[in-house]
This record gives sequence, structure tokens and C-alpha cells, in this order.
Amino acid sequence: MNYELYCCIKCRQGRQGTKRLNISGANLSGANLRGVSLRRTNLSGAELRRANLSGADLRWSDLRMADLSGADLSGASLRWADLSGADLSGADILNADLSDAALFGTNLSGVDLLTADL
Repeated sequence: MNYELYCCIKCRQGRQGTKRLNISGANLSGANLRGVSLRRTNLSGAELRRANLSGADLRWSDLRMADLSGADLSGASLRWADLSGADLSGADILNADLSDAALFGTNLSGVDLLTADL
């Protein structure tokens, strides 16, 4: 992951009222983003393969067409997120909150839907 992008995400932690972060199309594959707040972030088309997003706050985020295949989303909050057309194949969504999330055309193959809050 790009160092400047990593710093931008980490510096945003704990701030209230920050502008919506736009990191659409970013390559965050394999990144450790455990517990980070990416609320209202534009991650459309982002590469998040095998990323650790466990416990992350992704509420109201734009994840359209993002690649989250094999990502760890356990305990993450994706409430009201737009995951339309995203690839979540093989992702771990144990105890993730996907209530009110847009899942139109989302690839959920190999995902255990019984372990998430839909």
C-alpha cells in the first residue's frame, strides 16, 4: 500500500466531521486496516483482496465494484454501505453488520451468510 495513503487513513482516525475521503480505485490488497474508521469513504473500484478490515467502520461507504475477495470483514460495520457489483467471494463476514447495505449484483460465493447481520 502507498505510504501516503496509509498515513491519510491513519490520521483520519478519531476525527469527527472530516470530509468524505475519496480513495476510489486504490490498491489496498493485503492491507491491515483492522478497526479503522472509513465511514462515508469512497472506495468504489478499490482493490481490497485479502485485506484485514476486521472491526472496521465502513458505514455509508461507497464500495461499488470493489474487490473484497478473501477479505476479513469479521465484526465490521457495513451498515448502509453500497456494495453493488462488489466481489466478496470467500470473504469472512462473521458478525459483520450488513443491515440496510445495498447488495445488488454482489458476488457472495463462498460467503457464510448465516454468520452476519443482514
